[in-house]
Amino acid sequence: MKIGKISLTMLLIPSLLLAACSSETNQASNKEKEKETKKVDPFDHSKKYTITGMTFRFGDPPPASSPGLDMINERFNVDYKPEIIPQGDYVEKSSAIVASGSMPDLVGFPANDARFYQWASEGAFLPLDDYLKHYETLGEIPKHIYDAFKVNGKIYGIPRYTPEYPVTPIIRKDWLDNLGLEVPTSYEELKKVAIAFTENDPDQNGKKDTYGLAIGENINPNFNMGTYWDFSAWYHQDKDGNYIPGIISKGRKDLIGFFADLYAKGAMTKDFAVLNWQDTNAEFYKGKAGIFIGGVAGMSEPYLQGLLDLNPKAELVAIPPFKAPDGSVGFTMGSGNSGILALNAKMADDEGKIYRALELVDFGKKFYTREEMTPQNKDFDFFWGKEGVGYKMENGAPVRVPEFSTAGLAPSTYFLDNRGHLPEGGKVRFADDYKLEPMKNLVNSLQDMFEANKLYVNPSNGVISKTEQEKGTDLTQFIMNEQAKMIAGQRPISDWDKLVDEYMARGGKEIIQEMNKGIKEKGYKKKEWK
Repeated sequence: MKIGKISLTMLLIPSLLLAACSSETNQASNKEKEKETKKVDPFDHSKKYTITGMTFRFGDPPPASSPGLDMINERFNVDYKPEIIPQGDYVEKSSAIVASGSMPDLVGFPANDARFYQWASEGAFLPLDDYLKHYETLGEIPKHIYDAFKVNGKIYGIPRYTPEYPVTPIIRKDWLDNLGLEVPTSYEELKKVAIAFTENDPDQNGKKDTYGLAIGENINPNFNMGTYWDFSAWYHQDKDGNYIPGIISKGRKDLIGFFADLYAKGAMTKDFAVLNWQDTNAEFYKGKAGIFIGGVAGMSEPYLQGLLDLNPKAELVAIPPFKAPDGSVGFTMGSGNSGILALNAKMADDEGKIYRALELVDFGKKFYTREEMTPQNKDFDFFWGKEGVGYKMENGAPVRVPEFSTAGLAPSTYFLDNRGHLPEGGKVRFADDYKLEPMKNLVNSLQDMFEANKLYVNPSNGVISKTEQEKGTDLTQFIMNEQAKMIAGQRPISDWDKLVDEYMARGGKEIIQEMNKGIKEKGYKKKEWK
């Protein structure tokens, strides 16, 4: 009888488990159906939410309580608690906060922070694909930008805007004019110009005290005149169709040969291998070199003013991209982000809170044209803390009061991402951000050049290789050092294939495999130019 009872019990257990599983499945299914039928208005403010967040900031953080924060809480019906951490301490402090189990609702990351991709793959963040379409700014960010924040096919991050236009070579046009030369259109022409800048007294001071390219340690700037020569672009492919890093490509080999020729002629910075970035800038802006780099954003007007004080006739212009051996023309597009914002996966059970959090993010990223930056624009007036409090109008333009951030007078300082995201196709002249006329002219020449050419979408954006994380820094430094030796004549360029083999043996082979796996997973099928 005992055996019979045991057998009967054993027979009943699977049935009971099946019934329980069936019951749980039905309950889960009912919850899903209930969720589907209960639509949430993304902009319903009837319920108040507590929303926490953290991000990094250059400079001192604003106070934890202030008029600006009160304005946000009132407008969005939230109890908003942002923690803004100085940039230098952010990685350590934010990692400690997450490790303690206290991850806030909104989490900021520096650009290309591997933690974002790792934590997203571990399920720490909310997939955003179904939500972004509801918002004016978030819904209009281009797909190729969001692609960099996909993990397993889902979007987990929101980009902090930075112009997609890269930093590219510029040249002293006044020196060209003095020597009767044109802006170069090939490396051969660029070589002749650099040598002429070295030997033919381009500043006409009667001294041999100038040279061609200003360049410093780690072969920086790298003076690629298009993606084909860009060491950081994954553009070239091997015989199997796998993308390879530009630093070991045929284009890079040609560029190192170009530098070696200039070095032998004294037409580039002689002590480049040990010159830091600040001193490299000084070589150009003190009038010693005639070729450097520039961008549409982040340029230093004091640097240029220093050059103009030495030579009032100094004129800088962009050098357009060269036609590559494969026929391509164009520089590599910037990543389009200088940071990332993610949402805690624990918010998944409350769509109302998700929508409110994203509404905050979307508002902080709204772009205002110069014409829209007035007290009459209620959103802008709110964002900058109201005219007469957070800012004042001077000559038709808004000017922040000095304490707008330190006293927390403007709501703008509390949004984790407060950089307006220029809409795709949006028209803006970056030169308008500068006051110095020669700087405006340079930036206009750069923008005109970018708008006249296509930019390559780097397929490596947002792809993480575990081997690269572990060995990439040391490996890149090794390659840079060996290539610097080739430039200085300490190692023959005929060793190039041997150097590539050394790269592969030191982890490069694994990096290429892992990067191509990630590139394929993101859906890249062919080279994209925008």
